[in-house]
Amino acid sequence: MKEPSLETIELEMAILFRRMTSITNKKRFGNLDRSAYLLLHQISSHGSAGVKTLADEFHLDISTVSRQAAALEAKGYVYRIPDPSDGRAYSLQITELGARELLEYKEARLARFTELLKHWSEEECSAFGQLLQKFNRTFLEPEGTPKRDNGGGS
Repeated sequence: MKEPSLETIELEMAILFRRMTSITNKKRFGNLDRSAYLLLHQISSHGSAGVKTLADEFHLDISTVSRQAAALEAKGYVYRIPDPSDGRAYSLQITELGARELLEYKEARLARFTELLKHWSEEECSAFGQLLQKFNRTFLEPEGTPKRDNGGGS
């Protein structure tokens, strides 16, 4: 990759992070924060999951996810399902309240992105989504591993 391309990406990412932080601090989308949204989304999309599985998925410490899960449980967004083979282990399942909060939060975020991208074509939105997805996957691959390119799709 050429230096000017890297410099553009680096600068635009810094601007994006600054603007996203600014928007998030000024305007909340409901009762969820980003970590709650992502955990609830993961559980809702992929079914009940243990704290270790969630920590692995998001590349976080188990203690961090455990703290976040406890906050979700205290709000009534998730409940524990005991593991019959290990009395200490449990999985988290989303509650009806958690599903409603997740849907409300997601709809508010989608409305915001609809407004931000209203002048973009469907092709531009599709390409941007595919490139963001590809970029996010690069964080999951060990350094030095050749990057797989599956055509930008999912």
